[in-house]
Amino acid sequence: MTSHRIAPLPPTHRLSPRPSPRLEAPRPHPRHSLALAAVWTVTRVGMLALLVVDRLGDSGVAGEVHTLYRGWYEQLVRGAFPLDDVTWQYPPGAALVFLSPGALPWLTYFQAFVALVLVADAAVTAALARAGAGGAWLWVCALPLLLNLPLARYDVPVTAVAVLALLAMRDRPRLGGALAGLGAMIKVWPLLTVLGTPRGRTTRAVWLSAAASAAALLTVLVLGFSNTLGFLRQQGARGVQIESLGGTVLQLARKAGWSGEVRFQYGAFEFAGPYVSTVAGLSLALTVAALGWLLLWRVRARRWNPATPFDAAFAAVLLFTVTSRVISPQYLVWLLGLAAVCLTSRHTTQRATALLMVPAAGVSALAYPLLYDDVVAGSTLGCALMVVRNGLLLTAAVLACRRLWKATV
Repeated sequence: MTSHRIAPLPPTHRLSPRPSPRLEAPRPHPRHSLALAAVWTVTRVGMLALLVVDRLGDSGVAGEVHTLYRGWYEQLVRGAFPLDDVTWQYPPGAALVFLSPGALPWLTYFQAFVALVLVADAAVTAALARAGAGGAWLWVCALPLLLNLPLARYDVPVTAVAVLALLAMRDRPRLGGALAGLGAMIKVWPLLTVLGTPRGRTTRAVWLSAAASAAALLTVLVLGFSNTLGFLRQQGARGVQIESLGGTVLQLARKAGWSGEVRFQYGAFEFAGPYVSTVAGLSLALTVAALGWLLLWRVRARRWNPATPFDAAFAAVLLFTVTSRVISPQYLVWLLGLAAVCLTSRHTTQRATALLMVPAAGVSALAYPLLYDDVVAGSTLGCALMVVRNGLLLTAAVLACRRLWKATV
């Protein structure tokens, strides 16, 4: 039998691995962009009207800006972070957000703060629309489910930094890392956006940029302000908030006869009584376990696609949310932003998980501000709301981790 030997190709024609084409999201059609802008405008006007009236359920959503944020601003402009203030529990970079209304001196502090939140909201919408219309629509339509709350908290600007960091990492990894580092100095959790970067040069660039930007900002703040790290004392003293997963367990226990009570302390309603410290300790242990799982995933992961950094960040923030001693309703702002980033890519494994954030946001608004008295009192309705909301978040966290592991490990 005659064998046929294939002659080798000349050196100039040798086959070499072709770089995979860059998959860009299609630019939104002008008509779709106009529709998105129109829906954004209508919904944000509605949210603003609700904030100005501020009569929904437990009224006083705007009070945090009028009193708490404004009080911090007055201390920060004098060059000092809040001292012995149990409500100050934020990294020092948060000062940038609370000082930013000073850039609009012709407005009141409240007006300037809300205006800057709307600018951040619009920036998120524009970035998501450019990356993929599905994510932009989720953000625009789901954020109003939280009613007026997003406009009166500083979580939208923080989420904007995290969203821009994630979207920048593929094409401009150093910029994405720098934004993640800045975000970490403002609210810590944006640092999780660097978790899913591909191995090798991209990871080194992103992680080094994040460390450098965080260190640079911290240095400036330490040199420019006093009591920069005082927030660490207040953060460690936090108990179990009634809206957390552990708080839901204690609420149900109270219905069954447990002798604990709800107290307003450290700027939130928390449980006090037997076994509260045990539940708080268990929450911290679960947070450590979540960190361990994420590190294990990072070591074991072998397959990356363009959406893996998005999916990993979303799963990580979900894990740290459900294991936290505190799940404030504004945490849904973070999750909606990261869910929207996932939906900008057709490669995401988190489509169903991302959509679970929509009902979770709606139930959160029922719990606060609409029916917060029931939640504080631990009525049957209040307990049901917390069981449903936290059940959705827990289900989403388990599903997100399972899908991330299956797709990459």
